[in-house]
Order: sequence, then structure tokens, then C-alpha cells
Amino acid sequence: MESLMGQRGAQQAAPEPADDGSMINLTASKLDKTASYARNAASAYPMTNLFIGDSRLGCKSDADEQLILHVEFNEFVKAHSIRFTEFNLGADPEMNPTLVKIYVNRENMGFEDCHDIDPTQTLHLSAAQLKEDAAPILLKYVKFQRVRSITLFIEDNAGADESALGGLQVFGRLVAGTNMADFKKQG
Repeated sequence: MESLMGQRGAQQAAPEPADDGSMINLTASKLDKTASYARNAASAYPMTNLFIGDSRLGCKSDADEQLILHVEFNEFVKAHSIRFTEFNLGADPEMNPTLVKIYVNRENMGFEDCHDIDPTQTLHLSAAQLKEDAAPILLKYVKFQRVRSITLFIEDNAGADESALGGLQVFGRLVAGTNMADFKKQG
């Protein structure tokens, strides 16, 4: 099965995606934590741990391997790439997600919705793509131009009863708007 996110190897390491300087970590600067949520997350490992920067804390599913992570931004953004980090530095590799479906601008999605609605993009993740120094995975450019929220459906993992993720970062740009205060009256 061919992967939709391009070729990424363990040797290709990049702390941030290459860009002209306007690319930012959207989860660090534009995340709306009050509107973001997880479904089927274990209470001891909540979604908020994904944004701390310590993969030992991370987020785990509770009842089975499926997990929904809804990431809401406080303004519209252009999402360029996404980086997943393995839980606890890879101590439990069978808990790593292998199949992630991404939905853009979908509110209040449940597990039934994930099976009924076509995803914006599907990612088949390898162990190398989940390493701390792995390059971010490119998103489909035209599908992520005006994003207010991203819902991630972790559908399957490498064989464990629960799925776990150590970190999550979304990189991109702000959507440029028109500030009417910048216009001057003519005449």
C-alpha cells in the first residue's frame, strides 16, 4: 500500500520544516486548548500532554486502539505539515499509530462519523516517522489552505490493545486577512 505522505527516512532529520521564515508551529502559538478535545483518551494520559514536549507523558487511548484528537486553532491557518512523536521514546513500539485519518474543519466527530465520512488525508505511519528527530509529514497543499480545526482519527496501531502518542505538532502559516483599518479614505 502506497503512503500518501511522501518518502521519509530515519536519516532525514529536521527540527522544523524548511520554509522562507513565515512557517510557525501552529500547535505552540495558535492552539485553542479549550475547544480541543480527545475521545477515548485515558484520564491519566490526556491530550494536553501532547503539547508539553515530553514524550514520556503523551496521550493514550483507553478502551481500545482507536483514538480521536480534535485540534482547534484560534484563527484560520494554512497547515503545511504535521509531526507525530512516539510515546515514551519508543519504549512500547506496538502502541505506535500506523493508520491516521485526518479531517479538516469537522466539529464534534465521533467514531461512527470517522467511518462514514471520507478523510481529507490518510497517513500510513512507519516507526521512523515517529522518531523525535523525524521530518514533519507534508499535508496535501490544496486541502489545508483554510483550516480552523483538524480532527485526527487514530484507527490502528502496530498491534497493542491501546494506542499512544508522545507528541503532536502542526506547522503552517496564518491566513492573511484584510485589515480594513489599513485603508485610508480617498478623495
